[in-house]
Amino acid sequence: MTKAAQLRALLHRPGLVAAVGAHDALSAKLIEAAGFPVVWASSFTVSAAQRAMPDVNLLTMTENVEVARHINDAITLPVIADCDNGYGNAVNVIRTVEEYEKAGVAGISIEDNVFPKTCSLYPGARRELASVEEHSGKIRAAKRAQRDPDFVVIARTEALIAGWGMAEALKRAHAYADAGADMILVHSKAPTAAEVLEFMARWDGSKPIVVVPTLYPSVSFEELEAAGVKLVIWANQALRGAVKGMQQTLALLQRTKHLESVAPTIVALEEIYRHVGVAEFRAIEAEFLPRAANVRAIIIAAGSGKSLLPLTEDRPKCLLDIKGRTLLERQLETLRECGLHDVVVVRGYQKAKVALSGIRYYDNDRYEETGELASLFAAEQELDGRVLFLYSDILFDPAVLRKLLRSRADVAIVVDRAWMDQRDRLLPLAKPLDLVVTSNPPPPGLRSLPSEDDDTLVRVGQRVPPEEATGEFIGMALFSERGSRLLRETHEQLLRAGGGALHESETLDRAAFTDILQELVTQGHPVSCVNVYKGWLEIDTFEDYQRAWAEIRK
Repeated sequence: MTKAAQLRALLHRPGLVAAVGAHDALSAKLIEAAGFPVVWASSFTVSAAQRAMPDVNLLTMTENVEVARHINDAITLPVIADCDNGYGNAVNVIRTVEEYEKAGVAGISIEDNVFPKTCSLYPGARRELASVEEHSGKIRAAKRAQRDPDFVVIARTEALIAGWGMAEALKRAHAYADAGADMILVHSKAPTAAEVLEFMARWDGSKPIVVVPTLYPSVSFEELEAAGVKLVIWANQALRGAVKGMQQTLALLQRTKHLESVAPTIVALEEIYRHVGVAEFRAIEAEFLPRAANVRAIIIAAGSGKSLLPLTEDRPKCLLDIKGRTLLERQLETLRECGLHDVVVVRGYQKAKVALSGIRYYDNDRYEETGELASLFAAEQELDGRVLFLYSDILFDPAVLRKLLRSRADVAIVVDRAWMDQRDRLLPLAKPLDLVVTSNPPPPGLRSLPSEDDDTLVRVGQRVPPEEATGEFIGMALFSERGSRLLRETHEQLLRAGGGALHESETLDRAAFTDILQELVTQGHPVSCVNVYKGWLEIDTFEDYQRAWAEIRK
């Protein structure tokens, strides 16, 4: 069913129908969400909202039809467009009908004001009407031009507005009905509905009547329905309500200069997201875009970085400079190169200094007394969907991340197999290492191809005996939607159990990320290991920092 047919069917039902005026696509969506059946694309509100101009034919037909198209595309309701006087004579009206039909609009209203018109509501405006013959010709032209037989043409008379009397209004209404108009809009700016109700009492009922009670708002829906009115248009109340709300919010913001002061009077961002289709956008991303596009990265950067003092005396480790860019900036650059733009950072030590734009922040203010797991769960609400976990002190080649993103496992970690060749160099450094034992390590020897066979985690942590370790966890993990849910559920189980010791940590509060990885393995959940050979750097000691400066090109 076309929207024009939808409108026709609605108008053929018994009773009065209400249409509400929209000035843009969002206001139209709000009208639909409120449960109204028809949207009116008002020239008064479109002129005001789109161009801050008076409603005096300053906007062209092309400008108005573009707004009507956006309104129509945003909703499932039928749209009736206020087309003023048809933007000219009968020739212009023909093109007007063609363009509005192309835009999907269900109907239009054409008034008998001369071109250029003046808004009917403006006080003291000089009023001049086209002749009955000229406007009847416009109606005939409109009906001939329409392609969809259900397209609705409303003929609007301004005779009462112009002060030409009831007889003239009835005469014009009959003439326009005879010319083929589907409905007659009789406009009035009297302070009560008496004038319109008198018109209804004297109307022969040959065509249904439309009214716009902007200046006689005391009339009730029931009164109009009892009088036989078919369509009532509440034309500009949505815009006026929006303006009042904006004025109040801006006045309060100007007075307080503090965003929290206006929070009780404005909608949450999620409400805007709901009406503009963010959820649908995410679903399309998930189905059709490369898999990196629907991955959220969570970087834990709460620790104080004591091992790097005095470099971290006045800044967190993630803000250490390496040849003109901080660690965090370099991480973000690599993430974006791989198509990841949804980034969360958990701050702690000197958190106010971590303030890059385009990132959502969460804070672990107990960073001195808690571990990595507590920092991760400071952003628990972000553990939804596909999630990439990162330590904040690693730099990595994009190829490492791309390999991890190809994993289909529910939980996957990156394991550097170079550990087996560099064991003798790393062990004397006496720095903590997250070593792993896996189920299917690569064959010994200096040369081998990266294994694509299933390789799962057996053991991970800083207490893994070096002689048993088959690789090093680099601080990068990927969770599928199910994996993120599994991570949350496992953490909840540990909390309910009292938050006691967890593998290598004395309490859950002090737990490292590797502790919950080990817990997943212990509970029988496979953790896939994505094998790489080098391609990353950890910045945990001054020697690491020097090495990064030596290896990274400016």
